[in-house]
Amino acid sequence: MNGLTIILSLLVIASALGAVALRNLVHCALCLMGVFLGLAAIYLCLDAQFVGLVQILVYVGAVGILLVFAILLTRGGGAELSPFFSPSWAIGAGAAALLALIMVAAILKTDSLPAPDAGGAELPTLAQIGKRLMQEDVIVLEAMGLLLTAAAVGAIVLAMPEPPPKKEEEA
Repeated sequence: MNGLTIILSLLVIASALGAVALRNLVHCALCLMGVFLGLAAIYLCLDAQFVGLVQILVYVGAVGILLVFAILLTRGGGAELSPFFSPSWAIGAGAAALLALIMVAAILKTDSLPAPDAGGAELPTLAQIGKRLMQEDVIVLEAMGLLLTAAAVGAIVLAMPEPPPKKEEEA
């Protein structure tokens, strides 16, 4: 593990804590975008360029911006959340730790984990992945675009204020 990975990991952890601990919804959404950016940078450091770029495009570019717009359009930007520590925080922390231990144990005991490849099979390049997306998986790509467009239109419709009822004039 090099120094850059440690710094990026600390950034992701700090942003994640900010996303759950801050009281302003806009600040929480921005911290969540910081988590997404930090994860993308870690992917890029691990030579997973495609995953890192998709992380930036989809999560930061689409999901993060949509979250911020949804908060601001629904006038929830100034809404304050409840305090970070509630009386039952210890129960939640214990349940999360127990779940994490169970998941780690299940992953370590599974027989379906692939053995490390000593031969070094060649990984596809970004150009090959893009060519496949634009030739073989065009329908899936178009469906994702329609889904994101429908979500954006739905957020705008929900955020529109209702017009006041018209009063009938008496003659």
